[in-house]
Amino acid sequence: MTILGISAFYHDSAAAIVQDGKVIAAAQEERFTRKKHDPAFPTNAVSYCLEHAGKTIDQLDAVVFYDKPLLKFERLLETYYGFSPKGVASFITAIPVWLKEKMFLKKLIKDELKEVQSFDKKKLKLLFPEHHLSHAASAFYPSPYEKAAILTLDGVGEWATASISVGEGKNIKMLKELQFPHSVGLLYSAFTYFLGFKVNSGEYKLMGLAPYGNPDSERVRKFKEIIKTKLIKINDDGSIWLDQKYFNYAVGLRMVYDDKWEALFGFPRRTSESEFEQQHSDLGLAIQEVTEEIIIKLAKHAKEITGADYLCMAGGVALNCVANGKLQNENIFKEIFIQPAAGDAGGALGAALTAYHLYFEQEREIVPTDAMQGSYLGPEYSDLDVENINRKYSAVATHYSDFNELTKDVATYISEGNAIGWMQGRMEFGPRALGRRSILGDARNPEMQKKLNLKIKYRESFRPFAPSVLAEDVNEFFDYEGISPYMLLVHKIHPKIKHEVPANYNELPIRDKLYVERSSLPAITHIDFSGRIQTVHKDTNAEYWELINEFKKITGVGVVVNTSFNVRGEPIVCSPDDAYRCFMRTEMDYLVIGNHVYKKENQPSWQDADDWKEEFLLD
Repeated sequence: MTILGISAFYHDSAAAIVQDGKVIAAAQEERFTRKKHDPAFPTNAVSYCLEHAGKTIDQLDAVVFYDKPLLKFERLLETYYGFSPKGVASFITAIPVWLKEKMFLKKLIKDELKEVQSFDKKKLKLLFPEHHLSHAASAFYPSPYEKAAILTLDGVGEWATASISVGEGKNIKMLKELQFPHSVGLLYSAFTYFLGFKVNSGEYKLMGLAPYGNPDSERVRKFKEIIKTKLIKINDDGSIWLDQKYFNYAVGLRMVYDDKWEALFGFPRRTSESEFEQQHSDLGLAIQEVTEEIIIKLAKHAKEITGADYLCMAGGVALNCVANGKLQNENIFKEIFIQPAAGDAGGALGAALTAYHLYFEQEREIVPTDAMQGSYLGPEYSDLDVENINRKYSAVATHYSDFNELTKDVATYISEGNAIGWMQGRMEFGPRALGRRSILGDARNPEMQKKLNLKIKYRESFRPFAPSVLAEDVNEFFDYEGISPYMLLVHKIHPKIKHEVPANYNELPIRDKLYVERSSLPAITHIDFSGRIQTVHKDTNAEYWELINEFKKITGVGVVVNTSFNVRGEPIVCSPDDAYRCFMRTEMDYLVIGNHVYKKENQPSWQDADDWKEEFLLD
């Protein structure tokens, strides 16, 4: 039985294909089109999934879309009616699109699939599970648990913004949901907007900025009080109520009323690319801590009403790895599994799994670790593909017949302070680079964070980098003994590698605080002495494990810096062509694609006149 899942038309469009309950391929459309968060129908991702499965559209048992468009349309109409006469401008913008396209989504999907390949439209089975069920399925079915509570949190699906359900065997039962306009995801996005980041893109930047706030300051305490008395009411079960007189997202074209928020917090909305001040970080910390409080209360309530020992999570808010680490430390559940593609892209996978287990009533096979296979579900490329790129660009590469020799040499380059573009095997599904499409550096090097941010990623200097650590060594460097293969948990560094910092550390300006050497692994130690951990496992990514192990033999440290292989505003690279272009347009020192190693100084001068800053919109 082969089922294709699709998410599209909002952001992070994707496709996933499931055969007899096993996830065999999944990819986001942005990786092929090079348009970050591409909302278009995932034509390229669908083509890839079908090709990988060796199936035609006529051979599919079902095509499954990740939400119910008519239910979403009902929510839009009721919201506009409820807020009228406000929202006229938004109504005029949104409704014609719905009437022209989204109301007739069945036809639109079939027409788009016809662009991929011809098929018999009459025989196609097209299914539409609810948005939050797709999220819940994406987390529970690949999890290693027979029974689990499931918590989904995002901006909004059709009506639901948060849901609690319980999964057991092949079944999922929805128990409770919070409905629009009250949403922890939209609350966090409102602060993303007010602090000058792009909504549906910059939420992770807000999470990275928050630790620069002073946790002991009166201003943070005051900001939290304003949020909890003016903007939001938090109930004991984690449900929330947002005072809509401060928010404009329901029927407007902006997230909030700027003037009202300026009056509340005492400063105007930060404009994009302007300097950060301490008040921005303090407000970021305040909303991060409020969000953590909500998530922990929701999890406690999920435990209370399900009695489950395990928790699964999905939805965009589940990518808040700081909150995930705090939740894990609460020990409410024995274990937590978070879908690595927790946002809307993962909805494509959840939709396919929902159809397989609930619509077709197929039994579930539980994989002891999890069924995501390291989330390495995207396309891979052959030596011939690489050689074609070498000819296209007259690129100069050293080919290694022995991969062990390659890892020894590359580990040496990393230890010498070089930045390495690293591309191996199948691409990751989800927003994190997990050692298949990564840029690597030496975590011990105090200059590495600055080098990667300013000379390679071309992004804000405050942004932290994640550590990739050998799974068996994680408790040597972090105050944590579990696994974190998908880079979705933040935990404190181990006290033994922590350095003393100035007594006035929390009062220092952001730039001064940034360059205080906080540990023996300064390039991956965030401002609050934490790291977003990726544990690397030999059974899921042998090549990456071997590289880090060789680095450990040289340095005694089984940790490297891992950041996604892209520049700011660009999707993570997919193909060898993407990788070589990114390598040549940045100050990376070496590029590794499969068994080929490229040294920057050996390459011909880059003749391509295009500028990545013009090609990719800043996010």
